[in-house]
Amino acid sequence: MRRDFLKRCAAAGLGLTVPTDSWRAIAAEPQADAKELAGYDGPFYVVCNASGGWDTTYMMDPKGINGINRLYQAGEILSEGEIRFAPTAKQITEGVSNEEFFGKYARELLVVHGLDYSVNNHDPCSRYMATGNLDSLAYPTFAALVAGCQGAECPLAFLTFGNYSATGNLVPMARVPYIPSLRLLANADAINGTVQHPYHEPLVSDQIERALAERHARRQSIRRLPRQARAESMLYAAQWNSQSLSRITPYIPSEIPRDPMSQQAEIALAAFKAGVCVSANLTIGQFDSHQKNDEDQMKLLPRFLASIDYLLRRAEDLQIREKLVLVIQSEMGRTPTYNQGDGKDHWSIGSIMFLGPGIRGNRVIGATDDGQYAIPVDPKTLQLAPESGQRLRPEHIHEALRTFAGIQDHPFSKQFPLAVKEPQSLQGLWA
Repeated sequence: MRRDFLKRCAAAGLGLTVPTDSWRAIAAEPQADAKELAGYDGPFYVVCNASGGWDTTYMMDPKGINGINRLYQAGEILSEGEIRFAPTAKQITEGVSNEEFFGKYARELLVVHGLDYSVNNHDPCSRYMATGNLDSLAYPTFAALVAGCQGAECPLAFLTFGNYSATGNLVPMARVPYIPSLRLLANADAINGTVQHPYHEPLVSDQIERALAERHARRQSIRRLPRQARAESMLYAAQWNSQSLSRITPYIPSEIPRDPMSQQAEIALAAFKAGVCVSANLTIGQFDSHQKNDEDQMKLLPRFLASIDYLLRRAEDLQIREKLVLVIQSEMGRTPTYNQGDGKDHWSIGSIMFLGPGIRGNRVIGATDDGQYAIPVDPKTLQLAPESGQRLRPEHIHEALRTFAGIQDHPFSKQFPLAVKEPQSLQGLWA
């Protein structure tokens, strides 16, 4: 079963591969304890997606005028520090209200309004928000790019649970849909993932690892077709990384949360804590509220916020909260008017939020006007400049994210340039 598992890993990717050059370095000293990867120690990047298009007027961009929403008036809008938000505590039956969420996290949150997606269809908008490029299908998401730049050797460098997840062939896409699946993956050398019942005794496993490393080292000096060499490296990577994945075991929760996105958070956090993951793409869907907008948004937004709150609380428990960088987004907004089904249709203007070390919170950049249209900003001062400023677009955000992560000059980033001229770069977005 062990051999079959490793073959399946090699065939499917599963995030268990690294570039061939890395394995040449590993195989050069097979007598060393090469089977243990040096753990990645952060920062860890999490992109939280409200898939389908959230209604920002029921969250961090409240209006209360012109019939844009029907659940509160302008005089009921609340604020925490510099961040204004819609009142939802009386409208929800489960999850976390705006009052609770912003009361806890406003001092850490950077909110950016007036983001112009240029189009209002799901696929291109999701791609644009994820990659910073509207036109190309080849560009990687920010989560995949940062994983490739900072930890491509990690077994689960880029975890994704849905939404747009292109990798640009920089790093494998790892999918671990359920917590029990993570337990099986982390303990591939054990019967049904049970640590107490290994297939081999430690001495035998060590001998197997040594023999594999020595064989791999010998194979490096033999000329082979590139495809064959890569396949052999993938197989060896799967074997080697399966040992490092066992470090996840202590951090797998015994109790599984009910909410799907909180389950995703547990899988990502366990991988972060074990040092085998750089970034994760979490998602909750069904925000596309063409019918009964208020009812649907009041169900989903509190659940979304509850999952983010759960993620941050569990990160605190695992003592990695100070290393966690969050991007909280959706691929579009909802129209400022209701349709005949009491729903709201696609709107190409929206907002995005950030939280994490190095991001100064309690700040709002950009704005939308009373009709929910974007107001341009001065990229140097980040102040509103309706007449002379520029419209904020996803490529401006992604360029700033690359700079924030310190990967703007990495060859992978250079391989996928963003169409942002120097005068358009956002200055001081994070500080």
